[in-house]
Amino acid sequence: MSAVMAFKNRGSMPVAEADTASKVVVEAAALPQAAVSPAPTITDIVQASAQEVSPALGQKPGSGARIINGARELAKAVIPPLLGIALLLGLWALVAVKNSSIPGPMQTWDAATTLFADPFYRNGPNDQGIGWNVLSSLQRVGVGFGFAALVGIPVGFLLGRFSFMNRMFDPVISLLRPVSPLAWLPIGLLVFQRADPAATWTIFICSIWPMILNTAQGVQRVPQDYLNVARVLGLSEDKVITKILFPAVLPYMLTGIRLSIGTAWLVIVAAEMLTGGVGIGFWVWDEWNSLKVEHIIIAIFVIGMVGFALEQMLLLLARRFTYESR
Repeated sequence: MSAVMAFKNRGSMPVAEADTASKVVVEAAALPQAAVSPAPTITDIVQASAQEVSPALGQKPGSGARIINGARELAKAVIPPLLGIALLLGLWALVAVKNSSIPGPMQTWDAATTLFADPFYRNGPNDQGIGWNVLSSLQRVGVGFGFAALVGIPVGFLLGRFSFMNRMFDPVISLLRPVSPLAWLPIGLLVFQRADPAATWTIFICSIWPMILNTAQGVQRVPQDYLNVARVLGLSEDKVITKILFPAVLPYMLTGIRLSIGTAWLVIVAAEMLTGGVGIGFWVWDEWNSLKVEHIIIAIFVIGMVGFALEQMLLLLARRFTYESR
């Protein structure tokens, strides 16, 4: 209707104005009809305000939500362990109140402060700080564990690679593996005639079984297709072991090493209690003879933390070479 009216009134206005008005009307008619926009809601206003404020603060939209989610994940990782430790301390304090012979957390803390003020003192061969005793135990564990790895890992490869050897040694391993490690200590004393190598022998004999069994299982789980391809290519046995078996068996081998180091750290404390000398096990027994119960509790925590640290380091190493999780 506007176009018709403009056409009728064209004679009563200048030509230039009439052409301009017609052009504006035609362009307006060619545009799509705009829908009536609804009134903005409160959510739209808040989102628009956040988009305007975020660049002013130098943050991307949604960074606040990421910070909140990160804080929530951190709380999930930190709060449960703290609650567990608080529960342990509470139960410990309750037992200490009921039994006066057991020192409480504060009394043990005071003793630990004094003890760790100089953990590496030396007042003779049988009077040394707790630091030297822990290092002596770690040295025995390292030597015994190292010999166990040098023997156990190759034996595991052989048992997993050759079924005849597996059947031959399976009854021997099944017979000796359940024997308590401390039952081997008198044999070590009889053979070596000294306490220190006897304790190392005990670590060796208790650490070797997990490495043998896990390594053999890893070799047996290697897909047969890999070995068939190696046979077709004419690879030698050393190439098969180094290029095919070793990368595939490495996660299993590291699992056996992690289990072995935990068992070795458990056994060394008991072995040192029986053999004497310098070591965390002997130190615990010596403190018991001196009736220093708070020092025994401190040693329990030290043993636990050292064992936890060793296991976590090997666990991280095992995850590094677990290819299935990548």
